[in-house]
Amino acid sequence: MAMETVKILDTTLRDGEQSAGAGLTVEEKLEIARQLERMNVDIIEAGFAASSPGDFEAVKTIARAVRSPVIASLARCVIDDIDTAWDAIKDAENPRIHTFISSSGVQIMHQLRKNQEEVLDMAVASVERAKGHCEDVEFSPMDATRTDLDFLCQLLEATIAVGATTINIPDTVGYAVPSEFTEFLNSIQDKVPNINQATLSVHCHNDLGLAAANSIAAVEAGARQIEVCINGLGERAGNASAEEVIMAIETRKDKLGVATNIDTRQIYRTSRMVSDLFGFALQANKAVVGANAFRHASGIHQDGVLKERSTFEIMEPSSVGWPSNELVLGKLSGRAGLRARLEDLGYQLKKEDLDSAFEAFKALADRKREVNDADLEALMANERRTVSENSIYTLSHVQVSSGNHEIPTATIVLKKDDEELLETATGTGPVDAVYAAINKIVGVPLTLTEYNVGAVTAGIDAQGSVTIRMKKDNQEYVGRGSDTDILVASAKAYLHSINRLLAIEEGEKSAATKS
Repeated sequence: MAMETVKILDTTLRDGEQSAGAGLTVEEKLEIARQLERMNVDIIEAGFAASSPGDFEAVKTIARAVRSPVIASLARCVIDDIDTAWDAIKDAENPRIHTFISSSGVQIMHQLRKNQEEVLDMAVASVERAKGHCEDVEFSPMDATRTDLDFLCQLLEATIAVGATTINIPDTVGYAVPSEFTEFLNSIQDKVPNINQATLSVHCHNDLGLAAANSIAAVEAGARQIEVCINGLGERAGNASAEEVIMAIETRKDKLGVATNIDTRQIYRTSRMVSDLFGFALQANKAVVGANAFRHASGIHQDGVLKERSTFEIMEPSSVGWPSNELVLGKLSGRAGLRARLEDLGYQLKKEDLDSAFEAFKALADRKREVNDADLEALMANERRTVSENSIYTLSHVQVSSGNHEIPTATIVLKKDDEELLETATGTGPVDAVYAAINKIVGVPLTLTEYNVGAVTAGIDAQGSVTIRMKKDNQEYVGRGSDTDILVASAKAYLHSINRLLAIEEGEKSAATKS
């Protein structure tokens, strides 16, 4: 007998982007959406179309370009929000409107400042409006786990009656524990007479570190859609981690009796892409995708794995797309070797992109004796940032003079269109001098709020990876860069954040003009 399927709704582009300090361009959101499609995600929540002109444009772009998954837009239980969501997703092959409203007493009283009857009327009217636009409608009572059960069941029954096809139960503040959540979901299924007319879904937050556990408890209780974010991104402590939930289901089919449609071999690649574009590094011991997820330091563990992998590993690294590191490239490697390794890592390059990547690879190989998979991933991330259509400025030259008895001085050359722009500046240190020189050229008022340096690989010749966050008008922008020279990496990261800032501002202006 075939196993039941649990649908995966990925909300990285909506709830994930609510992570403090996050901010993506339309182009970056589309890149992630296409990778989620390769991963065979069932539903992509592409954004909250009514929240801003830029978000509307991103949802609309994804709806037109990404065809296989369901494309959803979030909307409040407000008629204008519902109509805006539909305008954004109407060109999708499989559109969905996901509407929500606060349902807990504390949120109804203090946030909405309404009563239960008004909330019920708004929810029913909004689902009816959404149903008039498309067949696939999801309804979420926000803060469901702190909502009076009788009112919650009344709300769910009424919205299913007017056409909701998915009923989502959010643990909005991460308050539930697994045993309690299971009992809660069972009570809902017992008390809502038409619950079988809709798919039961859950959306768990990680404030107490229980989001993945609560999601699996929900599967055991009968939920057949789970809402997740890549790398566990999201508001506050984040959402249920996509890779953890998916691999828990796939690894424990014997216990759960269900499966997903996910191509798990795309998990590693998707995780690294999201980490790079969002600018949030992964902790080393992160389950499934962290650097130490398949490493064994204990002698007992090493001995066991060498004798039989299953002694201490419950998943094959290759099952989630971890690269094997079998092939190490060097300065004598050719285009064919580079292309083959990049394809193994999930990169499909056009000829002109391969030519550009090969030039960057040769430059790196001249400075670094061996180039491994981590180096190639950093190189490809740099290439993506450099050739992006949003790259208004590119870095042409960096020269720094510094020492314990010298005033740090930097000379920077940036290219804009066909023009080269040169400036020199001093600073409290070499990085400060580099940034001061760049600021002279671009003329954008910025405040640096965070500067982090890490090594891409081990060894004295390792590439340095720099992640920065800048603030302008209370909005944060992330930038990343890597190079064997940490000052060059710092310049790349700063320029990357500036290009993103300018692209996001331009995108918002353009979208506002269209609307």
